[in-house]
Amino acid sequence: MSTTIDASTLKKIQLHLEAMYPHEACGFLLGIQSTGKREITLHIEADNISTENQRRRFVIHPLEYLRAEKAAATNGLELLGIYHSHPDHPAIPSVHDVEYAQPFFSYFIHSIVGGTMVDTRSYRLLNHRLEEEVIAITKPSIIK
Repeated sequence: MSTTIDASTLKKIQLHLEAMYPHEACGFLLGIQSTGKREITLHIEADNISTENQRRRFVIHPLEYLRAEKAAATNGLELLGIYHSHPDHPAIPSVHDVEYAQPFFSYFIHSIVGGTMVDTRSYRLLNHRLEEEVIAITKPSIIK
């Protein structure tokens, strides 16, 4: 399956994650999925309610998931995944990320070093492992 994310959506995610540095920030990825293709076109920011070290953990309240699903339905989209930052760490899944991953979602992990996003990767849960998926960034079309 190929996964694309709209460049303007990725830029808004970047601004969110950099603003929340040095804490992990998180949110939802919405878009359209068809045979062999997943297009992410919208994001929704979520609060990190972790009571542990928010520099290393994120937790999203279950009601936030319901809010994201409702927003997806309202906009004719699907809830396709979760994004979060890894402050001053690589954009690779932690043990915690793998433990809480769900099979359907794409998990975008963004490395934020010194307050600047330096890497973005995406993963899907396959055989109890988060496997990296290839992502492409699309530029929004210009409407005349």
